[in-house]
Amino acid sequence: MSRVNGIIEIDGSHGEGGGQVLRTALSLAACLGKGVHIRHIRAGRKNPGLMRQHLACVKAIAEICDADVKGATIGSKAVEFLPGKIKAGDYRFAVGSAGSSTLVFQTVLPALLLAGKPSRLTLVGGTHNPLAPSYDFILDAFLPVLRLIGCEFECSLIRYGFYPVGAGEWTIGIKPPEQFNKLRLEARGQPRESTARCISAGIPGHVSVREKQQLLRRLKWPDDSIVIQQVESLGPGNSVIIKMRYSNVTEVIESHGAVGISAERVANLAVDSLRRYLDAGAPVGEHLADQLLLPLCLGAGGSFVTGPLSDHCKTNIDIIRQLSDASIAVAKMEHGQQCRIEVKPTMAQ
Repeated sequence: MSRVNGIIEIDGSHGEGGGQVLRTALSLAACLGKGVHIRHIRAGRKNPGLMRQHLACVKAIAEICDADVKGATIGSKAVEFLPGKIKAGDYRFAVGSAGSSTLVFQTVLPALLLAGKPSRLTLVGGTHNPLAPSYDFILDAFLPVLRLIGCEFECSLIRYGFYPVGAGEWTIGIKPPEQFNKLRLEARGQPRESTARCISAGIPGHVSVREKQQLLRRLKWPDDSIVIQQVESLGPGNSVIIKMRYSNVTEVIESHGAVGISAERVANLAVDSLRRYLDAGAPVGEHLADQLLLPLCLGAGGSFVTGPLSDHCKTNIDIIRQLSDASIAVAKMEHGQQCRIEVKPTMAQ
């Protein structure tokens, strides 16, 4: 990190070199009122620079904090972002492709939690994408933890959106807390429910049937715990979504169908991810761990226990440290794969 004329320089090729660097830098810049210049955007990807979903993130957070932006074009490898005042409101953001609408949501959420008044978002784009949290993950894994720190939400899924058509739509009402609570999430608690859904739209029905059969073979769960569901979408698509509900936390694990991937393979990928989560023994899965960092840094802080940190999570921690005075301590625990993350919030809001 360096400063030029008071603007913080962020290297977008840092760590895993993907869109996370951009999104985290923009979110923190808006929340802390700091100008940033992000260069080498997505340098670690096959097609570097801003793609449509990344541009949607830039435009969305710019609208919420009335930012001055340079470089907000498809393919741009550098963006300058000078934030203004965060404004609560009723916003509609469309990715314009099958790009993930949930990543747009996660870019703007931290700022709206600091807006002091309720907001409402309508988001249009992909809702169930590879390499992004699904709407189900947001609804059942992410938001319940944010409710523990005092936030309130009201969600509604209008239409699913799968790659490559996208065009899903959902809404969320956001009520910031008057005062954030500190998070303590260090054990899963008692098992409550284990379920799975094989969802599809516009594809032969046997695909979901085969996915369910493979899940039953590998998981040995009761037949009625795994359901097949046809959903409304403007394009074809398919996902397997496993939900593990405990008294303290819910983990959502998913895999997504694609051309050339068998139904059995889709089911196996989900089960393999589930086994890794169960073997780690930690309450917070690798994706949730990554997504909790910003809210805790901007709120009252706290701690949680997770498994081995992903490169994505490590990169996120590095960017937060560059832009804020929040403290993020990572300590390995005696339980082999587990880590305890302790967050002390930024004082610069």
